[in-house]
Amino acid sequence: MKNAFLLFFFTGIITLQAQTLEELQAILAIQKDSLKAVKSRVDATQGKIDAFPGWKKGAFGTIGGSFSNFNNWYAQKSPNNRSGNIGFTGNAFANLDADNFFWRNSGAINLSWVKFDDKDVMDTSKWREATDVFNISSLYGLKLNETLALSGLGEYRTTILNNFNNPGYLDAGIGATWTPIKDLVVVAHPLNYNLVLSRNDVIFKSSFGTKILVDYTRQIKEVSFKTNLSMFQSYKSSNFSNWTWNNTFGYTLWKMIGVGFDFGLRSNKQEALKYYDNLYDITSGNPTPSFENIDNKLQSYYTLGLSYKF
Repeated sequence: MKNAFLLFFFTGIITLQAQTLEELQAILAIQKDSLKAVKSRVDATQGKIDAFPGWKKGAFGTIGGSFSNFNNWYAQKSPNNRSGNIGFTGNAFANLDADNFFWRNSGAINLSWVKFDDKDVMDTSKWREATDVFNISSLYGLKLNETLALSGLGEYRTTILNNFNNPGYLDAGIGATWTPIKDLVVVAHPLNYNLVLSRNDVIFKSSFGTKILVDYTRQIKEVSFKTNLSMFQSYKSSNFSNWTWNNTFGYTLWKMIGVGFDFGLRSNKQEALKYYDNLYDITSGNPTPSFENIDNKLQSYYTLGLSYKF
């Protein structure tokens, strides 16, 4: 009788626990549905707020780095060495959207350094610039309708760690801006002056031309990305034309921290000529570098690392 009572008692406890667990799971399911409903309402309200005229500001970036140290690692050519790589990118914007006009401002920077220190060789412990990109732009437009505006653009591009303003590019022009969808801006300015700042006036020349700028910035839940294409087509000579395409991707893993990836492509024949002209040795017997005989290779860079969204 006693054993039967104990069996009944423990069976009742187990049954009670099972029912309690099922009830908790049911409550949790209801709470999750409620959270989804609340988030949908919050997102809808936020969308209405974002649609109102006024300033919209933001910033995000990527940080990447790696370090290593070897002592008496005889399997490699330099058994005693220290090496490192540090890089970061930053993107910021401040946009004003009013009923009759808009004013869009943005800035981007990408810097990185590398070091390889052979402990058995003197004077190798130096950080060297690896990536050096700086860009700011300001676009003002008078709206003709919802998607088309008369606009003026100022854009400045250079390096800041090394060869500051050698060269630097300042574009100033007027034309039209098309915004077919939200967050996409297409600029076409047939009246534009490309001012090239440099200490080498033989290679770098300023000229009039057409400026094309395409910028798309978007955030979808945890994913954010920005792509920017800046092109200048010179009326004087195709040798003075150039284009740069920069891209930034970010994925948020936890709170404001995530993974970021940046890459860029660039073509600039004046910069290529300057590079080969600096390498030219008059005793080599090769022809003097010129726009006609240089190899204008595609320029590129990428950075992968942790990202932080401001």
